[in-house]
Amino acid sequence: MAARAEIESLLNQWLQPERFKDYGPNGLQVEGKPEVRKIVSGVTASLALIEAAIEAGADALIVHHGLFWRGQDGRLTGWLKARVERLMASGLNLFAYHLPLDAHAELGNNAQLALQLGWTADGRFAEQSLGFLGTRAAGVPGSAQALADEVGAVLRRPPLLLPGDGRPLRRLAWCTGGAQGYFEAAIAAGADLFLTGEISEPQAHLSRETGVAFLACGHHATERYGAPALAGAVARQLGLAHVFIEIENPA
Repeated sequence: MAARAEIESLLNQWLQPERFKDYGPNGLQVEGKPEVRKIVSGVTASLALIEAAIEAGADALIVHHGLFWRGQDGRLTGWLKARVERLMASGLNLFAYHLPLDAHAELGNNAQLALQLGWTADGRFAEQSLGFLGTRAAGVPGSAQALADEVGAVLRRPPLLLPGDGRPLRRLAWCTGGAQGYFEAAIAAGADLFLTGEISEPQAHLSRETGVAFLACGHHATERYGAPALAGAVARQLGLAHVFIEIENPA
């Protein structure tokens, strides 16, 4: 058993949320039971995940995408009311870390995705140093399509590939989630390929005109590794039970 305050202190010590200009509050978003025995982790604090965490007997839920975002109305009605109501009725604590979890050098989404793919980071790029730069541990792949096939096999979904001009993929850049706006920064940093979760209209033109390959692999698919790594580390440190619950999401 560990105190909620001890978990919050450890998370904030590791992730240093005060360093980031973010889209919403990081840390404890909904206060529940003062003592925690079991943690559930997941990507997004959806009603389905909240219900699954309650069913699993969790006292705390650690996610990447929390409930509150800049520009929201703020009223507890509809879907937001339903989520908060279930959290408070059950006493389930909700911890959410957005950009701090993307950026963490070991437990974060970018670091954990690289671990899954066998990529090694040796630099950062883009605002708040959120993007990672590096290489593939197994060496330069034969083609962008070959690399896309590898990534698709790991993430269990085929990515959308803009193949670029066929250059050797010596320098790789990546930033999980909706980081398609960092493509220009990746190009400027010398990347031969950029991987993220989503693509918007401008990236197709930039890839053709610069020759840099682009992989859009799914927002959820690229961000399913940070929360369980973080929650697992907390559980090991404090002697708690932990389970990751996957809520399928095609986005």
